[in-house]
Amino acid sequence: MEPANSTNLILIPARMQATRLPGKPMKDIAGEPMIVHVWRRACEADCGPVVVATDDTSIAEAVSNVGGEAILTRSDHPSGSDRICEALNKYDPEKKFNSIINLQGDLPVLDPEVVRQCAALLQNEGVDISTLAAEITDESEKTNPNVVKMVGSHIAKNHQRALYFTRATAPFGEGPLYHHIGIYGYKRQSLERFITLPPSPLELREKLEQLRALEAGMRIDVAIVQTHPLGVDTPEDLEKARAILTAS
Repeated sequence: MEPANSTNLILIPARMQATRLPGKPMKDIAGEPMIVHVWRRACEADCGPVVVATDDTSIAEAVSNVGGEAILTRSDHPSGSDRICEALNKYDPEKKFNSIINLQGDLPVLDPEVVRQCAALLQNEGVDISTLAAEITDESEKTNPNVVKMVGSHIAKNHQRALYFTRATAPFGEGPLYHHIGIYGYKRQSLERFITLPPSPLELREKLEQLRALEAGMRIDVAIVQTHPLGVDTPEDLEKARAILTAS
């Protein structure tokens, strides 16, 4: 079946050397490697072709074994953005795809609808990058530096323009706080520009790559979604994902 929007390409960077959960793309969940579950969720979004970008042949083989596509990339990329840019140019040298969705490889229980919401923001001509956030409902998350907050300006219902991202509790005062979700959409030219930029002062201070784009004057729009998807970073997260997918 032709995807709903064949100008979109979904790329999933995946590497084995995770610090807190080594080898996590190949961790078994309900009989399949985690990366296969993420690939399936991405396909269910029906936003365009889905390709896994990896430096590991076992990950590529796992995806190929279920009928998916994988691109082998260099092992020395400093970030997932660099990895997907290499995969993009290998997969699409003719530059047919204008919008690129960077979907993390540790989201096996992702709701495919949020991928569609991220892609939809790129239809706006002025947007360079799109991403997601969810309102924080757990009070402890508001002061947790591991929970990245998005500070934005209202554009429309469930649609904001990002002004800043921070590990601090922000903004000050009454009102909702938003937990940033690390799924990104890029206009192709924006991705190609982004990876040429040097790390910026605020990026280095906050340890948040997306601040590089803001400091360079790039526009990031944000879709406000209802829930934060479970990212698998620890053995405890892995057990949660196994419980969810075994029960489904």
